Amino acid sequence: QVPLVESGGGLVQPGGSLTLACAASELTISNYGIGWFRQAPGKEREFVISDTWNADNVYAADSVKGRFTISRVNAKNTVFLHMNSLKTEDTAVYYCAATRRMREFGGLFDYQYEYWGQGTQVTVSS
Repeated sequence: QVPLVESGGGLVQPGGSLTLACAASELTISNYGIGWFRQAPGKEREFVISDTWNADNVYAADSVKGRFTISRVNAKNTVFLHMNSLKTEDTAVYYCAATRRMREFGGLFDYQYEYWGQGTQVTVSS
């Protein structure tokens, strides 16, 4: 069973908004820091945004600052990525990941995360 499952991807026009969900099935997200990464065709996977286990600290890549936010609903064991003012360059497969060892600091690199989802496609196009 996949520990994390992303949903909410799809096609959106430039300037539009989309919210992705990351539902945890085998772990309790309140014990983990959560990160979102993305991988565009022909490119390496890159960091998007992350938070600490208590959501006190959030870290975002420069390319998404002011446009993307992260939130969590622990009662639903789900984390959300809210994406606004989307650009064509935001097109990618988006992955959520969970880290226990970096939960107090927020992980910026994929090797810092122990669990991964399978990804959801986001396409920004007119």
